[in-house]
Amino acid sequence: MEKLKRVVVLENAIQAQLLDSILTERNIPHVMVSYRDSAYDGIYQLRRGWGHVEALERYREEIATILEDLSREFHEEQGQTQ
Repeated sequence: MEKLKRVVVLENAIQAQLLDSILTERNIPHVMVSYRDSAYDGIYQLRRGWGHVEALERYREEIATILEDLSREFHEEQGQTQ
């Protein structure tokens, strides 16, 4: 049985929500892991990112591509509004 592995690191909660929705829609098995720790009031998220996605190794490239597309779209939209 294959083990889930960390495949991508996420920058923020919005990116995490969007990616989670897309992966669910495409039936890609995954787990979203937040670095949020209430004891440290989110300090790890500031230093390490929002969290990461765990998935089977065979989905690594597809998930990375989806995340790159999301990031590119976000940055293009930001450029258009400035």
